Amino acid sequence: MTIDLDAIADNWRTLSALAAPAECAAVVKADAYGLGIEPVAPALWRAGARTFFVAHFKEAVALRALLPDAVIYVLNGLLPDTAPDFAAAQVRPVLGSVAEVSEWSDFCRDRSADIPAAIHVDTGMHRLGLSLEEAVQLSGTFRLLGFKPSLIMSHLACADLPGHVLTARQRLVFADVARRFPGVPASLANSAGTLLGRDFRFDLVRPGIFLYGGVAIAGVPPLRPVVRLEVKVVQVSTAPAGETVGYGAAERLKRPSRLATVSIGYADGLFRAGGSSDAAKGVEAILAGKRCHLVGRVSMDLATLDITDLPEGSVQRGDTAVFLGDGISVDDLAVRSGTIGYEVLASLGTRYARRYVGGGSGGG
Repeated sequence: MTIDLDAIADNWRTLSALAAPAECAAVVKADAYGLGIEPVAPALWRAGARTFFVAHFKEAVALRALLPDAVIYVLNGLLPDTAPDFAAAQVRPVLGSVAEVSEWSDFCRDRSADIPAAIHVDTGMHRLGLSLEEAVQLSGTFRLLGFKPSLIMSHLACADLPGHVLTARQRLVFADVARRFPGVPASLANSAGTLLGRDFRFDLVRPGIFLYGGVAIAGVPPLRPVVRLEVKVVQVSTAPAGETVGYGAAERLKRPSRLATVSIGYADGLFRAGGSSDAAKGVEAILAGKRCHLVGRVSMDLATLDITDLPEGSVQRGDTAVFLGDGISVDDLAVRSGTIGYEVLASLGTRYARRYVGGGSGGG
């Protein structure tokens, strides 16, 4: 697996220029969407990112070791009795309940320290965040808290679906809430929200998937591709018409076939749902310069490609099949697997030999 750090940096610069004058942060949760936070986060810092978002406190601690001067927010909030840990790591919780706000406020008062934290308001996703009523009530007294909020934020539920009525409604609701917290920077937009226009960007945007070469909004082309995934052919074989391939005999060969078994399976993030059957063709890969379909089910460690249409002898044991790259994007692979690009990236296994290119001290 080859990860292009220059592409990630360039994608961030593109979004930063688009979002200006809003600040462009970077979401690096889930090990930088499966691509490796240790090389990715410093490459984003060198490109100019100064604010980062992760999901868990453990991720924030790892990120702090990499970027001592970064602003780091933990999206999943403040668990009970963890405020001292956040303060010691100089990490900012995203507070999404009255209990969290109260606990952080009391902790800051006890320390006589104004330690920054974000406040998350639920504007219609119903996943995390203060209710609108709680946010309005807090807005009348937030100056009396033991800390000054460093960010007021919410999250868009349907920004990737063009024209969805909830997206416009959430923006209006959030704008009303944000104005009740004068002097506090506001943030609503994820990758898709950043593309929706100036009205959605407020003071800070939080792109994730678009940085890593995925599609943010249906119909909007991704930025530079980031990941190339190559696997080895471990066996070339033949099978007569009428035989089946793989577990469950899910696909019966309609012609005498040549097959290439490759060293990748669902333990490596090639989803079982991406296999082929008599009813539907599954994932494609590139062998000998041409796209070939999987045949039969994906197993844990192996998958099989139909190479019948390639010149005989053009594929040998030890050759390389490309599952990402050469025109196959993470979203192409996702669609064939019945999922989304986010899940493809986050599911890439640990068995690949990873190679990072670019991302030098000059930022690419």
